[in-house]
Order: sequence, then structure tokens, then C-alpha cells
Amino acid sequence: MAFDSSAPAGRLSAAHWRKTLAAYRSPQLSRSLAEIAWTLLPLTAFALAATLLVANGVWLGLVLTIPAAAFLVRMFMLQHDCGHGSLFASRAVNDAVGRVLGVLTLTPYGYWQASHANHHGTSGNLDRRELGAIELMTVEEYQGRSALGRFLYRFYRHPVVLFAIGPAYMFFLQHRLPIGMMGDRKAWISVMGTNLGIAAVIAAGVAVFGAVPFLAVYGATVFMAAAAGVWLFYVQHQFEQTTWARAGSWNLHEAALSGSSFYDLPRPLAWLTANIGVHHIHHLHSRIPFYRLGDALKDYPELRTYSRLGVRESFGCARLALWDEAAGRMVGFKDLRQPA
Repeated sequence: MAFDSSAPAGRLSAAHWRKTLAAYRSPQLSRSLAEIAWTLLPLTAFALAATLLVANGVWLGLVLTIPAAAFLVRMFMLQHDCGHGSLFASRAVNDAVGRVLGVLTLTPYGYWQASHANHHGTSGNLDRRELGAIELMTVEEYQGRSALGRFLYRFYRHPVVLFAIGPAYMFFLQHRLPIGMMGDRKAWISVMGTNLGIAAVIAAGVAVFGAVPFLAVYGATVFMAAAAGVWLFYVQHQFEQTTWARAGSWNLHEAALSGSSFYDLPRPLAWLTANIGVHHIHHLHSRIPFYRLGDALKDYPELRTYSRLGVRESFGCARLALWDEAAGRMVGFKDLRQPA
């Protein structure tokens, strides 16, 4: 599917929206600090209460890891804004806060920032499916693979792997090394520095609460937050009417607007996920602080019609696994067995 400079009927172009939305870029220091407090305090309270209960033999306390995981997801989104230079006006402050939050989210800030910038710079480009994205094949590529190659890809795209095994591997193991940037000195410093911080947190937690209570709560919280985070990242780009194009016809801003979903979450979930569902606007203007994305939607409600996904519709995205270049849409493996 090729992009062109004209927008679909009834819709304004990505260039228009990028110019219009530039007015929302400025962060507010007091609001950014408040958002950190509103996230860190409940996260600490739920995690501490869960650990104390488990340490005293009340294993039902693990239920509190569910809200703790929700606030850890939100913490990751704050780190995400730091990585884009949008949470604070100062780059140095964004980087300093991002590195600290990276210890809590088990995500090395500098390494992640580089891979995520690659994702933003290549999203929707079929010739640049690189670091920072979920692996995707076209129908033609999949059909050209050997039986073993097709099996391995189907295994990788299975929901249990994508949303359970994969997140656990990514946050507990993959982020402990600069995978994909093994020759980059800065990536090594970022990863190893974060590892040292994580080790210090674990050592302190085990010393205070004991190994079993602390690691049970810590592990459960991180696992659920990782699974939720990967799901959000998945539905932001892996939906049926997303857009992909070859390099010759790919356009960065059109890909940002049309290739990223508006995940229309209920207000409490939108708050807990720091408006990351407003992903089409975020990709078009990543310097907009997350707390101003809602303002942009309110002021320009027509942006709600771009690639909208409701919660119920989003579950159908889990079956999608291939990009059909001829049809210009995502399809599932079962669709390949249907006659043309």
C-alpha cells in the first residue's frame, strides 16, 4: 500500500495535523512533577502492602500486585515521555528522571531510548523492520518460508508467546544486555548501570522483607505490567486497517497518523496508561506531553475517527499476524486458507 500526499475523503492530511498539533508540545513543570507523584506514591503503597502481607503469611496479599502493576505501567509511560523529551523542558532533566525510572521499570533508559527512536523513525516502513518493533512478515514472505520457518513464525505470533512468554523474556532477560546494539559503548553503560540499580533494589528488598515475599511480589508485579505494556504496544500498530508501505512510497508523517491506532480506552484506563492509546497523535508529534494528548482530542474531536479501536474490537487484533500487501491490511493465518 502506498502513501500519497492527499488525505482520504473527509480527512485532513498528516502535514496539516502536525502543524496544528505543534501548539501542544510545551510541558508544564508542576504538572509533570505531580504526575510522577500520583504514580509513584500509589505504586509504592500497593507494592509495600502486598509485600508486608505476604511476609506475614497472607498470600492473598498478592492480589494487590494487580493495582501495583497498573501503576508500574503508568511509570513506564512517564519514562517513555522522558525518552521523547516531552515530560520536562530540559533534556538533561528528562534523561536524569528517565534513568531513575528505568530502574523501577527494568528498562535501561538510554538503550531503550535508542531502539524506540528507531521504531518511531521506521514505523510502517516494510523495508525497515528493525530493532524496536514486533516482528512482522508479509503474506508473500511467510508463504516463501520453509515449513520450519512458518512454524517458528506461527509460534512467535501465538498470543501466549506474544503476551506472556515474550514480555517476561524481554523485561527479565533481554533488557539485561544491549541486544541489537552489542557494539555500542553507550548502550552497554545504560544497560549495566540499570542492572546495578535493579540489583541494589532487589538486595535491599530481600534484606528487609526476605527473599520469598519480596521476589514473589516483585516478580508478579513486573510480569503483569510487562504483559499489559506489550499488549498496548501491539494494538497500537497491529490492527487490521493499519498502513505499511515500501520505502519508495513510505511517508513518515502519514505512516505515523494512519499506521498508529487511537485505542479508545475508558477514562480510568486511559489515565492509568497515561493516554498512550492516543497513539496516532503521539507518533505524529512525540514531543507532546502525555497529559496534553487528551486536550488535543477534545479540541479536535475529528481526530477520534482516525484508526479508532474500542476495547472490544481490540481483542480481535490478537489473531492478526501478516501484512497482505495486495489487500493493504493485516490478516490472520486462517485467512490464508480462504479462497480469494
